[in-house]
Amino acid sequence: MAFDDETIIRIARLSRLHISNDDLEPLSEELSKIVNWVEQLSEVDTSDVDPMTNVVEIKPHQRVDEVDDGGYVHEVLENAPEANEGFFVVKKVIE
Repeated sequence: MAFDDETIIRIARLSRLHISNDDLEPLSEELSKIVNWVEQLSEVDTSDVDPMTNVVEIKPHQRVDEVDDGGYVHEVLENAPEANEGFFVVKKVIE
């Protein structure tokens, strides 16, 4: 696929890039090579290849999901302007 100067200018404008007129032709050739290479990839038969999320098949380390208060109630409540029986005290907002 060949890119003309108008297409390169439009891509540059959409990408918020400033491309000088001297760079249009080399950039056009380079983008054409990249698109042609990507088109070649679509010709590869991948029907026997399973989808992968990672190239190395490893299971992620998972910790046990346990509810925990952290054990820092006293330290956390030291930051509160007012606390009562282990809880933050806030103003009533619903009547």
